[in-house]
Amino acid sequence: MYTLYIANKNYSSWSLRPWLLMKQLDIPFEEILIPFGSADWDKNPSPTGQVPCLSEKQADGSFISVWDSLGITEYLADNHPQIWPQDKKARAWARCATAEMHSGFHSLRSICTNNIGLRIDVSAQTTPALQKDISRIDQLWNEGLDAFGGSFLAGTEFSAVDAFFAPVAFRFQTYGIRLSDKATAYAAHLRDLPVMQDWYAASLAEVWRDEAHEVEARNAGPWLQDLRAAG
Repeated sequence: MYTLYIANKNYSSWSLRPWLLMKQLDIPFEEILIPFGSADWDKNPSPTGQVPCLSEKQADGSFISVWDSLGITEYLADNHPQIWPQDKKARAWARCATAEMHSGFHSLRSICTNNIGLRIDVSAQTTPALQKDISRIDQLWNEGLDAFGGSFLAGTEFSAVDAFFAPVAFRFQTYGIRLSDKATAYAAHLRDLPVMQDWYAASLAEVWRDEAHEVEARNAGPWLQDLRAAG
């Protein structure tokens, strides 16, 4: 049995990626959520002190801990081949797009902080660098949808590349970012997945507030709506 350590669902885009991947592909795991700033944070076995972290108990009673969302993805792929597309060309494209998401899009990350329960007017912060990130994501999504002919990025089946872009679908909703028609439909398709709806509902129900994340959201622009449960 796997154990996945995550943080606040409203804030933690990195936690969403492996959580969604395992839920959508029916890979059983135990979820342990430790809020940012919690006194229980040191129970997270990650050597970096960050989330997500996957732990798996071995036959001899020892544990393997795997940190970083991409590291977790590749570890799971050793035993769950459905993590990546089976078609070689689709798999190569999916790995590249996933790596690009994992390491890039710095303006989107820094300006459009992940806060699922808010609706924010980011228009005053839409720099050329942010628009470049948005346009590149739109291009990637159209490329995958056109090349592999499915409702997911690398074909007809959900795979790791969809999990890595899932937080972006929530970010675009938070900030009301406009995309091409096909990219807009794909983002909506991701958000409509039942497991994504579960994460969304849990995000809105959270009463925890982490001031550092709240400051980032205030800096992004005027809040139009706060849909979260009262803290």
